[in-house]
Amino acid sequence: MKDTIHIVEPSLTNQTGHCYSFISNFLRSSEAYPVFLWANRRADITFAEKNVRIRKYFISKIRRFQSFFLYKKLLNSPGKIFISTATYTDFVLMNWAAREAIAQSKVYFYVHWINATLKKRTFLKKLAQKQPNFVILGPTPSVIDIFRESGFENAHIVPYPISGLICNAQAGHARFTGVLYAGAARQDKGISHVVNLVEHLSKLKLEIPVKMQISPDHRGKYDAATSTDIDRLDSIAYPALLLFPETLDAEEYANLFAGSICIQLYNAQDFADRVSGVALDALSAGCPIVTTAGTWIARMVQRFDAGLVVDDTTPNKVLLAVQAIIADYSRYNEKAYKAGQVLQQENSADILFKSVAG
Repeated sequence: MKDTIHIVEPSLTNQTGHCYSFISNFLRSSEAYPVFLWANRRADITFAEKNVRIRKYFISKIRRFQSFFLYKKLLNSPGKIFISTATYTDFVLMNWAAREAIAQSKVYFYVHWINATLKKRTFLKKLAQKQPNFVILGPTPSVIDIFRESGFENAHIVPYPISGLICNAQAGHARFTGVLYAGAARQDKGISHVVNLVEHLSKLKLEIPVKMQISPDHRGKYDAATSTDIDRLDSIAYPALLLFPETLDAEEYANLFAGSICIQLYNAQDFADRVSGVALDALSAGCPIVTTAGTWIARMVQRFDAGLVVDDTTPNKVLLAVQAIIADYSRYNEKAYKAGQVLQQENSADILFKSVAG
């Protein structure tokens, strides 16, 4: 009998954002294991895997309180605990719930990124002595080094799991269909810069097609600045703009990338070493990328010559990059496609699943 795996993801409510895609990719390798997924109480999600049982548990306002009692319960139950989007708070709560040292191969944290202040580093050093069996996984050296330096011996770099659903691209044969903004509309993901680009295109009376997925975050909300940007889009009335205001299913989302140029003008400070699932999806679909210098995405683009990196996000600079890719779209499409083939192997979801399941 395989060990039960309890996945804890309090913010998972629908298919918006990285949570759903991350877990979907993880679950593709899980069919031999019983899995319980502890999600938000408002969760409206399904998975193809029949071994997965969804537990609608968390209420957003009290999720920390609930996490403590859930961790306490799961620590005293058979199976493994996998915190799929682990934060500093999860380490604190898990330690409180345990009271004593946790057994080996019991608790796994996947840390996407961490703001390691001096206070947090001091706590982590003490925690490493008390909980030496915590297994900490993360996508980049900058994340894992923090934990290794704190004394955690079971801290390992494990690639962010890539989607296996978007593999229907044909290298060098795609026809340009439009500029694409994919994923939830957020300020740190450059929604304002993309709206500026649309406004610039409109003023120049260009007709470059633009596709924008402007679904709200996992709470179904926009922040104030993003709401203003969405209103601004409406006022521009750019005739070649196609908006997708709701969360898309997997097939609809995949189809966005066909023949597109993915615009990822992410905040360089926030995303200096944060992996982008959208970028992995884009490259898997043979979709070249325009992105901000100084980001993890930029390093991927430069590694494979799969798009262009801009050193500022002014609309004219972004437009020049877009036009350069359009003029040589077949070559960039081929480069992106080949990048996706490599990353399908390097970031296979099997690697992460085996790191947890053993």
